[in-house]
Amino acid sequence: PYLYINVLIIATCGLVYELLAGTLASYVLGDSVTQFSLIIGVYLSSMGIGAWLSKFIKKGLCRRFVEIELAVAVLGGFSAPLLFFGFAHVSWFRGLLFGLVSSIGILVGLELPLLMRILKEQLDFSDLVSRVLTFDYIGALVASLVFPLFFVPKLGLVRTSLVFGLFNAGVALWGTYLMRRVLGGSRYFLQFQALLVMCLLCIGLVKSKSLTHLAEEGLYEESIVYAETSKYQRIVLTRGPLGFQLFINGKLQFSSGDEYRYHEALVHPVMASSPVKKRILILGGGDGLALREVLKYPEVEEVVLVDLDPAMTKLASQHGLFKELNQGSLSDPRLTVVHNDAMVWLEEKESRLFDVAIVDFPDPNNFALGKLYTRYFYRKLNDRLTARGQMVVQSTSPLYARRSFWCIEETIKQSGFTTAPYHATVPSFGVWGYVLASKTSIADPSTLPENLKFLSDASMGALFDFPTDMGAVESQVNKLNDQVLVHVYEDEWRRWQ
Repeated sequence: PYLYINVLIIATCGLVYELLAGTLASYVLGDSVTQFSLIIGVYLSSMGIGAWLSKFIKKGLCRRFVEIELAVAVLGGFSAPLLFFGFAHVSWFRGLLFGLVSSIGILVGLELPLLMRILKEQLDFSDLVSRVLTFDYIGALVASLVFPLFFVPKLGLVRTSLVFGLFNAGVALWGTYLMRRVLGGSRYFLQFQALLVMCLLCIGLVKSKSLTHLAEEGLYEESIVYAETSKYQRIVLTRGPLGFQLFINGKLQFSSGDEYRYHEALVHPVMASSPVKKRILILGGGDGLALREVLKYPEVEEVVLVDLDPAMTKLASQHGLFKELNQGSLSDPRLTVVHNDAMVWLEEKESRLFDVAIVDFPDPNNFALGKLYTRYFYRKLNDRLTARGQMVVQSTSPLYARRSFWCIEETIKQSGFTTAPYHATVPSFGVWGYVLASKTSIADPSTLPENLKFLSDASMGALFDFPTDMGAVESQVNKLNDQVLVHVYEDEWRRWQ
């Protein structure tokens, strides 16, 4: 029974290392769909190579099993910090990534055949295979559940890899006890090795915060002033001579030096053209910067802000740099903050209707975000707007991701809206796009608030003029069941990486 528990732990750890590699690859390289597909393919094929290589191990099966476990503990346990450091400091990161995934896959592929050969004298072959494979698949289920729901939100990527390395080292140490009669005197040296590996992994755990900080320092040009792993994402603030920057999962969200361009362009065209602006809905925007612009209109009576991550709104409402930049907008008495998935929140039975909706989500670089750019989502949002309601959606760059931009515009149009796409230049991002949409016709924007840093009444019209290289192209509708936008987006942005 104890050896079957080992199978469960081995399978769980093996899949966790695969998930870690896939997460880190999408984190630092982007293109999450492709990265995960490649990682899974390389890992599974490497397991097959490991299983084939196991036939060449003829003697000392128990000792080889323990040694392989220790090798997995070292490689898997230190995989996350190694990949972080590798991305920051070596030019051959992809080689390191797939070399590490292949090595772990081969070692994991060696483990189960060896364990089955160790147990074959005790069980009927059919019973042996069914039990081992049953625990193997159960382990895969356990890993797929605990990795995203517990370990990454609670421990982060680096500590998760170190903890599972400890599990593998524990299996090795436990194995020396279970197989002590077969191992004989050699078990003492193996036990020493296991304890040494566990000590190294424990030291890594104790120093994990420093390891993560040191690794991330190489990923960002400016100094890190704040870092946190929330239940949903990795949040990092950096600061340099020109201000501070917010990164989520390694991707720049804004720079304080030019964010006003992005947020003025996001908010004021829809607010200035809306006939009524008493009740405002903001989806995303937990940094409070779009809210800051909304509150410049005295007609606003109520604002509901729906953001998934409480850590983001807490940071934006309490951190000194954020409070100064968003002008304390999250403390305004007219504001109600809801921490929920926007899709889930829109599907709830709610009688309130809004005059204006401002949609400020990250770009659709994965299916979890892509669902928030679908026809289904926009139809749900349509139901939450008044008869003359309007909305605006940040819609990636019409220059760098032209097909993606017009796919978003077409999807909004096919959801029952009249659309008016436009763009603005934000130095940190380049040319950026937005789609203004209305349930009726779109009126010309009225007078803007005073003291804006970017927009003026005279310059507003130029936002809606598209040069030839950003003009409309034929586009598909992004639907919930296929999400063509995610594939198009990844294909376009891959050219610029």
